Amino acid sequence: MKPSARITALRVLVSCRSNGAWADAALKAQISRDGLSGPDAALCSRIVYGVMQHQMLLDFYIGAYCSQKPDHLQPPLLEILRIGAYQILFLDKIPDSAAVNTSVELAKLSKRGQASGLVNAVLRKISQNKESLPPIPDRDEVQHLSIQYSHPKWLTKRMVNLLGREEAERFLASNNQIAPLTIQVNPLKTAMESLVEELRQADIEVRPHAWVPDCLELSGTGDLTALPAFREGKFLVQDPAARLVSLIAGIRPGLKVLDVCAAPGGKSLSAAFTMAGQGSIVACDLHDNKLKRIQESADRLGVDIITTQAADGRVFQPEWEAAFDVVLVDAPCSGLGIIRKKPDTRYKKADDLFSLPVIQSAILDNAARYVRPGGTLVYSTCTILPEENEQVTQAFLAEHPDFTMNPFELPQPVGKTDGSLSLWPQRHDTDGFYICRMTRS
Repeated sequence: MKPSARITALRVLVSCRSNGAWADAALKAQISRDGLSGPDAALCSRIVYGVMQHQMLLDFYIGAYCSQKPDHLQPPLLEILRIGAYQILFLDKIPDSAAVNTSVELAKLSKRGQASGLVNAVLRKISQNKESLPPIPDRDEVQHLSIQYSHPKWLTKRMVNLLGREEAERFLASNNQIAPLTIQVNPLKTAMESLVEELRQADIEVRPHAWVPDCLELSGTGDLTALPAFREGKFLVQDPAARLVSLIAGIRPGLKVLDVCAAPGGKSLSAAFTMAGQGSIVACDLHDNKLKRIQESADRLGVDIITTQAADGRVFQPEWEAAFDVVLVDAPCSGLGIIRKKPDTRYKKADDLFSLPVIQSAILDNAARYVRPGGTLVYSTCTILPEENEQVTQAFLAEHPDFTMNPFELPQPVGKTDGSLSLWPQRHDTDGFYICRMTRS
């Protein structure tokens, strides 16, 4: 039997729950294995990401109409109920009857035929009551927000303490929205006006980014990699926040640049665009397969000034000491700023994050030795936790008096900074991101 969008989505969700797989990688691999394309692939992706985005809320409503607690239901039964409930509550174009019937069929196909009656009963109850679903208890403000927006309680509490209740709610809500698709124009291959015209000729909606230069927001793209403009290397898919790193770093033609934690390569490639073929970039990562992908992207984009090298950011390379004009440290982090794009990131355990600042500090300390006097060191992460951001750079500056923060200015809504910047999806419509620019005296 040819897999459908829902069968493939079920396989992905079961893999994530049972094997600890990450949704984006599992989804891409399963869609390829099952041969999905076009509308089927789009629906499968929407279901997988939608279930991840609203998992705790879906479980709350499933629990209201199920004789068993959701966390007592074995795979794949809970995933089947989540898929059905998500379609009923969030996908207007799918009739409730279709959502119920296809979920019952999933139960039968998954050798859970005896459970198909339970699936049918629970989903019909949710459908019948979707205009008057049971209210989420509001005695505990954090618990209410946690269920409403499907973020674990520890993270919800951190955001309320950090931002206050109202803005914390906007942050949580923004994480359940679809992030705009942003690209950076490759000036080595085309001009902004030419690319805009080419994309519009392909019936893609294009608009310049509201405040980040050289970036376009796209919608209605379909499979982006199938576009001639993509294959010909005329643009780089990159969030505006990540594009800002090379801008803030003051990259210009002729410089020697080191990207310490380069994979998947976006910041190195963005820097290469600005350097216009003049200068050099060393892009490092621990894993050869990731370096291979950076080189493949460089080849597609016509970038020939990037050299890849396998290196541990914590291990000193004597030949690099004081050798670079700009050193970029995009440190490994919790990724809690990119929940819009990787919704399962929110379900990380708080305990898993404790070791990250130690690793980040070790990489930053080591990378600082590669900056020439008068050169620039930029530390960045795609997270919003102070202990991975400001606290790392403040501790670094306290221990390295030869480095100072270097103020910079960006278009509004950012404006002037003291040398560091925190970006938030609910404020700036970018990934959650931290960037700090420092100069070596």
